[in-house]
Amino acid sequence: MRKVMDCRDYPSESHCSLTLAGEEEEVMQAAAQHAVAVHGHQDTPEFRTTLRGMLKDEVPQHA
Repeated sequence: MRKVMDCRDYPSESHCSLTLAGEEEEVMQAAAQHAVAVHGHQDTPEFRTTLRGMLKDEVPQHA
């Protein structure tokens, strides 16, 4: 099942609205890169644990 991570679920001063979706490790890698580049976080094991806790299962959208 694909995973989703939404910046709106994580409080920030920038009010970022980025949403990432894909396989779990793809989302984790992209989220970590985004958090470092845009939000100034440090990519540490502890931060990755926090990020992993933000993952949600994608809710399928039907047309």
